Amino acid sequence: MSKITTHVLDVARGRPASGVPIVLEIQRGGAFEEVGRGATDEDGRLRTLAPNIERATYRIRFDTGAYFHAHGTEGFYPEVTVVFAVRDETSHYHVPLLLSPYGYSTYRGS
Repeated sequence: MSKITTHVLDVARGRPASGVPIVLEIQRGGAFEEVGRGATDEDGRLRTLAPNIERATYRIRFDTGAYFHAHGTEGFYPEVTVVFAVRDETSHYHVPLLLSPYGYSTYRGS
């Protein structure tokens, strides 16, 4: 089964980032529409973001501001947005986020 998943790690705290609100959107006709949402679990993972996908451009929005606020941390990025292309709808797309209050990075995981 093809799907989109994510994993958020708080590199400043050295642990998974639990409770990060996330929205997944697909681009159709030049606009994005929501196709999934949720929050990371205790392991920093969201495994149910999109169980079925299609060939398209997607956008994941991580509400990092809510996460930092919940931990009493002042962050520079209130939201992290990652836009990526699904070219093979039979593949699994894992989009991890490595997060700190003043920086982040992402990559296509496995």
